[in-house]
Amino acid sequence: GITYLDHAGSALFPESLLKAFTDDLRNNVYGNPHSQNISSKLTYDTIEHVRYRILQHFHTTAEDYTIIFTSGCTAALKLIAESFPWIPEGSKEPSSQFCYLTDNHTSVVGMRGITASMNVLSVPIKPKEILLAKSRLPAEEQTCTTPHLFSYPAQSNFSGTKYPLSWIQDIKSGKLCPLKIPGKWFVLLDAASYVSSSPLDLGIHQADFIPISFYKIFGFPTGLGALLVNNRIAPLLRKTYFGGGTAAAYLAGEDFYFPRKSIAERFEDGTVSFLDIIALKHGFDVLEKLTGGMEKIKQHTFALAHYTYTVLSNLKYANGAPVVCIYSDTDFSNPDVQGPIINFNVLDENGEVLGFSQVDNMASLHNIHVRTGCFCNTGACQMHLDISNEDIQRNLQAGHVCGDNIDLVDGRPTGSVRISFGYMSSFEDAQTFLNFLIATRLSKPDAEIPFQSVTKLTTESVPDHHLSFNSADKLSPILQISDGELRGVPSETETTGSWQPPEPEAESIRAAVSETAVPTCRKGGKPITVAKIYLYPIKSCSAFEVTEWPVGNQGLLYDRNWMVVNQNGVCMTQKQEPRLCLVNPSIDLKQKIMVIQAEGMDPISVPLENNTGKEAVICESKVCSHRVKTYDCGERIAGWFSTFLGRPCRLIRQSSDMKSKSNQKNTKGMSSATNISLSLVNEAQYLLINVASILQLKEHISARLKEPLEIEELIQRFRANIVISAPESFEEEEWAEISIGALQFQVVGPCSRCQIICIDQQSGERNKEILQSLSAARGRKTNFGIYLMNQPLRSSFSDILSVGSQVLPVLKENTEIQPPISSEEKCSG
Repeated sequence: GITYLDHAGSALFPESLLKAFTDDLRNNVYGNPHSQNISSKLTYDTIEHVRYRILQHFHTTAEDYTIIFTSGCTAALKLIAESFPWIPEGSKEPSSQFCYLTDNHTSVVGMRGITASMNVLSVPIKPKEILLAKSRLPAEEQTCTTPHLFSYPAQSNFSGTKYPLSWIQDIKSGKLCPLKIPGKWFVLLDAASYVSSSPLDLGIHQADFIPISFYKIFGFPTGLGALLVNNRIAPLLRKTYFGGGTAAAYLAGEDFYFPRKSIAERFEDGTVSFLDIIALKHGFDVLEKLTGGMEKIKQHTFALAHYTYTVLSNLKYANGAPVVCIYSDTDFSNPDVQGPIINFNVLDENGEVLGFSQVDNMASLHNIHVRTGCFCNTGACQMHLDISNEDIQRNLQAGHVCGDNIDLVDGRPTGSVRISFGYMSSFEDAQTFLNFLIATRLSKPDAEIPFQSVTKLTTESVPDHHLSFNSADKLSPILQISDGELRGVPSETETTGSWQPPEPEAESIRAAVSETAVPTCRKGGKPITVAKIYLYPIKSCSAFEVTEWPVGNQGLLYDRNWMVVNQNGVCMTQKQEPRLCLVNPSIDLKQKIMVIQAEGMDPISVPLENNTGKEAVICESKVCSHRVKTYDCGERIAGWFSTFLGRPCRLIRQSSDMKSKSNQKNTKGMSSATNISLSLVNEAQYLLINVASILQLKEHISARLKEPLEIEELIQRFRANIVISAPESFEEEEWAEISIGALQFQVVGPCSRCQIICIDQQSGERNKEILQSLSAARGRKTNFGIYLMNQPLRSSFSDILSVGSQVLPVLKENTEIQPPISSEEKCSG
């Protein structure tokens, strides 16, 4: 049920590849290729055969190229930077220069770190500038032999643009000069993206260095790449470190080392990943058998991209505005200049960009897997999205880093959405994606005027030059697709809405409690009271409702102290396993036990006292991105959960001697929160929602659903700790802090919702309409509810939080609420 559209990120492996590989391993014994026994000789010979297959795949031979196995394309690039025969500045000879196209992967640009340490100048050059560099050097300067290196991608991993392979010969012959300096140019062709869907003939286009990653082609194995080195430059490469298997002879007691004659053996330090290399043989066999070769893959994937591009570029709102802004250098008419990658941002009717995290979130609900961000290609991202160098630096100060989900800063996009096709992609995949976009952007409910909270929303319009559409374009006939034809399946991928940064200096999502803010108190109006209290003893399991409950240093006592993990020790949530909501834990404070119940299962109990007999350190990536010390609750409990969920899993508990702590450096109006402790929550100690806000949202959602939701069901979906009854909807978003009895809480940001709200907490069934309705209702964002923190208790007596208690809020000085900063995905869990 998955529509996978990130083939530029990684290909998917076919079952036949795994079967052929595992059958091979069962039928043969492969020893270390550095040994001389029979099994080792078999390994060595098989590896040499694979080298031949790789050369054959790229239409070349061992006479022209050497295969050096690496851990991937990035390692191959690093090897080039370290071993290229650079001549540093300050030497008697003219110095070398490293020139690279700005539309290059981070791993290429990162080579300049090594060249800088060698006192070699790095020069970036834009694609348009290289096209203007067609002028030969004077004859007297053409005799200079200083080696320079020019790097460019055969295919942009950002836009799919294919740069001319003719540049290779033009640059090497001097017909094309990246820089007007005397010397001999060598060419590094980054082919990682290109070779996943296009044939590369090195017999014609003889680049000096070609780094590749095999998972881009086959999907398996990962962690294996190669550097194809032209034998004409191979003898010039330098190497300082020597590892196992690379030496012909050396002395341990003296500075004597003599390398092996073979270039491959000289540069492959240590034992190569020989079983993975053997898997490549089966990768080539299966690829040929399934597809008939790379030329057919090229035509197939381009046809899908051309069709999708044509439809996307013609999608219009009723007012004629485009639904997407496509970032491309071509019109997708020729597979020789355009690969199967489409990069775009979704726009609203007014031409404003919808954040890529929001699009990713919605796509995941339809089980569509896309890629978002800048794709490790800042140069192309800046060029296409018109992001200046100063913008990049300002965004960093605002808390945005590569790979996070802060998709808009001051209303401008920090990245985009990318879809890409592979040889196993189908026409149905393209249609599913297009149907998703049409259903979510052009359906009637989305055309309604969204209600807004009392909080002021500020979003700047996208400049006109970000938009590119022809008002004369008309919808293609192929777009007449009914909603009933949609193939969307609810997603289990972890995604959430986007965040915007609060303060430039802020670092952490787990925000600090303010001791200095003295904002305005709420004036008049009806009293606000606590309507419901919930705790969730086991992360992502059912709520335990109480009328009053003790408050501890981490929030409500025993709230999210336990979690379920899979056989690899990774936390399981309702995103992966919706049936977790059918597990009902309850706390009995008198008997000091937690009772766990589920339909069809006998109840089972867990003691509340800490029992750290069996320690286990696990990584729960959504708790501040660091390891949390936990202990296992035993085989009996593990068996209970495994039986109910139908998969191996265990129950673990946070260890009392190592609590997760909130960390944030001091910012304006905020104090250090290093003493604030967190349980296994993702964000903050408490999550608060307002019944009035729920009621207003219910009206909007009910108009979109066949069967209206009950108010209780909606409350359960939002998995709050504190449910309040306030006179005004969304007035909680104006609060800076609140008091409930003797307890004081700091508001640390809004909760940006993920797809867990789409899960019926009584049945475990999904309905993706809920999140889409929330997005439409909240003006393209999915914020609902606010996070709270309170200071650690200063007395030995526990405070009690009770239903019916009055809530006294204090208003913010600035009425625009800002979320905490994080690159992590959000969810109440």
